[in-house]
Order: sequence, then structure tokens, then C-alpha cells
Amino acid sequence: MTFMQIIEYETDRPDELDPLFDRWAAATEGKRTVSRDTHTRDRENPAHFVEIVEFPSYEAAMLNNDLPETQQIAAELQARCTSGPRFMNLDVIRDEPI
Repeated sequence: MTFMQIIEYETDRPDELDPLFDRWAAATEGKRTVSRDTHTRDRENPAHFVEIVEFPSYEAAMLNNDLPETQQIAAELQARCTSGPRFMNLDVIRDEPI
């Protein structure tokens, strides 16, 4: 079953996010289990960000979470947050193009 993780946070250091995520992507090449990663910014609150991360399963997400590189990036992201991060762990129960 597809699994989605929503990561919501606020930061006053948005210019540091892309290099951080790029470093993680390079470090986890061939190891990560992420199927898709979408980074979004709130139009009404430019300090508010939401990441939508898709995995093939909950188990795959936990494997990804256990990577040392993921743990490191999570700590670095948290250090840049003024609020959060807050995680929502979601099993996909319906997914269809309409």
C-alpha cells in the first residue's frame, strides 16, 4: 500500500533548504526508498512549507527513515525551523486520476 508522509514546518531560512535537500539526494543515491518528493510553500505565509513525500509502502518509508543520511538531514532541517517540523503519516486508501 502506498504511503505518504507530510512534513510541515516554518523557517526564516528558506534559501538554505534546496542545498540541504540536494545534499541529501546526492548522499542517498541508490539507497533511498522515496518514490516522489514534492516541496511546497504557502502563498499566504511564505515562511510556511509543506513537503509531500511518497513511498511504495510504510515499510519502505521506515527503511528510508533509518538511513544515517536521513537522520542527519532531519536534524539539520529541525535546526532551521522556527516551528515544527510536524509529521503526518498517511496510508493511501484511494488514488486515481480524474
